[in-house]
Amino acid sequence: MVRPSVLLTRRWPGVVEQKLAETYDVVLNQSDRPLTATDFREAIAKYDAVLPTVTDRISAEVLDVPKARTKILANYGVGYSHIDVGAAARHGIAITNTPDVLSECTADLAMTLMLMVARRTGDGERELRAGAWSGWRPTHLVGTKVSGKTLGIVGFGRIGQKMAQRAHHGFGMDILVVSRSPVDPAFLAQFNARQCDTLEVMLPQCDFVSLHCPGGAENRNMITSARLDLMKEDAFLINTARGEIVNETALAQALMFDTIGGAALDVFEAEPRIHPMLAQCDNLVMLPHMGSATREAREAMGFRVLDNLNDFFQGGAPRDLVA
Repeated sequence: MVRPSVLLTRRWPGVVEQKLAETYDVVLNQSDRPLTATDFREAIAKYDAVLPTVTDRISAEVLDVPKARTKILANYGVGYSHIDVGAAARHGIAITNTPDVLSECTADLAMTLMLMVARRTGDGERELRAGAWSGWRPTHLVGTKVSGKTLGIVGFGRIGQKMAQRAHHGFGMDILVVSRSPVDPAFLAQFNARQCDTLEVMLPQCDFVSLHCPGGAENRNMITSARLDLMKEDAFLINTARGEIVNETALAQALMFDTIGGAALDVFEAEPRIHPMLAQCDNLVMLPHMGSATREAREAMGFRVLDNLNDFFQGGAPRDLVA
């Protein structure tokens, strides 16, 4: 029997690549560089499955390939706003993702960012590496206490829930939630949380705001100048969701004029390019999209893709079918 051919658009953990090769004719992107639109069109014409990542841009134009061979885009990641879902459906291409397996590690990193920006750890490390530390003194690098403060969570899916668990039970934080659908009060009670109807209601009450909502057109530029103006002057914004959720010009202006206390970002709208104004903000912590970057999470994501491929090519419905 001819084995289905699959293309990995980037290099994956070695143990996952080896496991995939046991069942499929696997082609690796040996250069580990992003594929171009032309590369994607050629791949969709050539392979039975293409396995993209969250940073690949798969537009309607890319998917409009005569006699396309690809029948499934098995995405390595939870979000799939980088794929034109409607175009994929028109061409009969299934889309799957990898939920559940990265929630804890992403929530861990969101907590890391919150602590970093509140306690000015980036400032401290830069000072040490520059050889500029003159010694302990009472007024040096004074930050903000995290324990007992109010955290607003935007998007109360798996990752948002894990964030609430860590913040409330680990740091005694009060939790406010904005979600696109009502959350069971009994579930909110586990975190002593309260759901707010709108961002406009929630933002003025928060010491920290952490974004965990999906990307895509629906939430593009959700965080605007007007909404940043609603935040306290000493409040902090954390984003480990998608870069397009935040208007980066508006955020840079809020940081430069100290209308909020600071921000911490793991994702950016034009990754890997960074908005030049953001790069000038000292009250900003930036990481290079590391939310799921643990060995455990990245391997589990790959094995989840393998599960979806097996379901699909064995004639069943993939367990994580999103479109």
